[in-house]
Amino acid sequence: MSAQRLDDATIESRLAELDGWQRNGDAIERSLTFDDFTAAIDFINRIAEHAEAADHHPEIFNVYNNIDLTLTTHDADGLTEKDFNLAAKIDGEV
Repeated sequence: MSAQRLDDATIESRLAELDGWQRNGDAIERSLTFDDFTAAIDFINRIAEHAEAADHHPEIFNVYNNIDLTLTTHDADGLTEKDFNLAAKIDGEV
């Protein structure tokens, strides 16, 4: 059974609970800047553990000390609780 796509009101409510995430269509995104490349990679490794445990994987784009993250649930064609739960875990690693 796939995750249930959330309605707009629920998405806006859940988004308000997060730090620094913005909606972009059927995804949520966050950009982060770290002190250096090593700190950025350490962060990616920490959030990888959460993603694996949730079996839900963000799109991660890294250039030196900058990271852009995108979350969406492809099999639901939009945002689900999986996205917001993982975003909250990611916020805990910042």
